[in-house]
Amino acid sequence: MRPFRFLADVSAIADAAHLAAAAHRAEAAGYHVLVLGDHLLEQLAPIPAMAAIAAVTERVRIGTFVLNNDLRHPAVLAQDLATLDLLSGGRLDIGIGAGWNESEYAAIGLAFDPPGIRVARMAEGISVLKGCFADGPFSFRGTYYTVTGLDGQPKPVQRPHPPFLVGGGGRRVLEIAAREAAIVGLAPRAVSVANRVVTDSLAPAVADRIAWVREVAGARFDELDLNVYPAVGRLTVTAHARREATELAARLANRYGEEVTPDELLESPFVLIGSVAGLAEKLVSLRERFGINSVTVFDADAFAPVVERLAGT
Repeated sequence: MRPFRFLADVSAIADAAHLAAAAHRAEAAGYHVLVLGDHLLEQLAPIPAMAAIAAVTERVRIGTFVLNNDLRHPAVLAQDLATLDLLSGGRLDIGIGAGWNESEYAAIGLAFDPPGIRVARMAEGISVLKGCFADGPFSFRGTYYTVTGLDGQPKPVQRPHPPFLVGGGGRRVLEIAAREAAIVGLAPRAVSVANRVVTDSLAPAVADRIAWVREVAGARFDELDLNVYPAVGRLTVTAHARREATELAARLANRYGEEVTPDELLESPFVLIGSVAGLAEKLVSLRERFGINSVTVFDADAFAPVVERLAGT
């Protein structure tokens, strides 16, 4: 089994001193990567924030969860990312996605294309990024990007390139992740399939997704990190897990009209509700059952006691 890797989101707006303090706490707790989202919302911009974190830390990695491919040309992004990898001494992870928040597109007049187009464009973007990171000039001609004789500079420290995190809930995105990424992000579907918003987040559906990844990844499957995050409800560290899960089930039933049991929710990889010991036990179980070894959380301080128990194991 692969060792646990814990990612903590540090996107919240903060000045340099508060960001550095948060980074130091997370590094001391054993978090593996500090990540930022990529939205035109109330958050720090990921590229400069990663540079600031790298400058005040020594071991913890920096990354994104995740970059929106549509917001930057991949060749321009490649220079930013290679610079970050160089300045951090090879501590960069690259999480990238196809974009999903339609309101952000509308706010800046950017066309929100159908999912298939956005995913295809992301796949081309990954190819351009890897081409820029490779030695020597390269050319690429796709449907969405054309690059001619570009020798991307600087080159990243990590060769042939920093590890990529790609993920989602749909089969096409997960197949791309299985081919291109070192870290596969498992997520509920962004769009309801047959009105199964909640049940699509339960353990059987996750098993199906992992089977898709295994089929495409082939021999390299055992080298992949499988990542989840608390997509259903919020991270809740509590001694009353069943009560919290019962209340969450009622809220979900009221919102989506789907009946699920507290036990089904507590079993879901996308639900993190429990005591410190209970959450640690659950993560060990998820790794044994599914191979899930990577977890992203959005409250680093609350989850730190769990990380301290499991980091490096």
